[in-house]
Amino acid sequence: MSKTAYHLIHPVRRTTALVFASPHSGRDYPAWFLQRTVLDARAVRSSEDAFVDQLFAAVPRMGAPFLQAGAPRALIDLNRAETELDPALIEGVRKSGHNPRVSSGLGVVPRVVANGRAIYEGKLSRAEADARIETYWRPYHAALRNEMEQAHALFGQAILIDCHSMPHEAMDQNARKGAERPQVVLGDRFGASASGAIVKQIEAAFRGAGLSVARNTPFAGAYVTQQYGHPSRGHHAVQIEIDRALYMDERRIEPNENFDAFRALLTGVIAQIAEIGRPSSRQLAAE
Repeated sequence: MSKTAYHLIHPVRRTTALVFASPHSGRDYPAWFLQRTVLDARAVRSSEDAFVDQLFAAVPRMGAPFLQAGAPRALIDLNRAETELDPALIEGVRKSGHNPRVSSGLGVVPRVVANGRAIYEGKLSRAEADARIETYWRPYHAALRNEMEQAHALFGQAILIDCHSMPHEAMDQNARKGAERPQVVLGDRFGASASGAIVKQIEAAFRGAGLSVARNTPFAGAYVTQQYGHPSRGHHAVQIEIDRALYMDERRIEPNENFDAFRALLTGVIAQIAEIGRPSSRQLAAE
């Protein structure tokens, strides 16, 4: 099927229990996929978390690994379970219970991109869906599991920061009248995927940079936070959604004039978040 499942950038020295991942910023579009879709090159990118990997580029300098998707979200959704197969898209799949993500066309092999626009004309074979899962989904999650296990082995805990972006309009229905419009939404599945103390520190880092923050509404976290966030075992997972209007032109899918300044601001936030999982200097000196 070609092209890369993921890109994993390790720090020179691992100094924190943090693991950063960006499952929706992939933009390695295989030629066969672009020939298959009925969408044009810009429309097919509309559900991509464009440039999030660039925004978080400083992560390895802070002593943490950064796992980035290679495959684009329109091809395979790495924030879904491999069993979230859409019977409306994939031949031979039977409907099994009600899954709102699958019903809306946003299963592990998506049927639509943003605004419900269909990616294909007709259905895909089950063999093709399985091949995408085997080629892209499983390697990405194998790498993510390995990084979380390494962090826990080294530091006694693992803290996953799942990095995403959200359309500016996503908050239109959720911003309370007269209230500050959130620019960042933290998702911890309403406390199920990370300790309250960790989420509080992450929120403080964003607020300290002058950004408005909300929790769990409208994004509480999906498969990744559910799968990797088990606070009782010392595994924490927090999803971060950042308003795209802060750094990009959403219609053109291009960085805007604020991109460099916002990336610099976010680098300071990343540095503070990395401190959450960093042992004391005394512990490091004893190693």
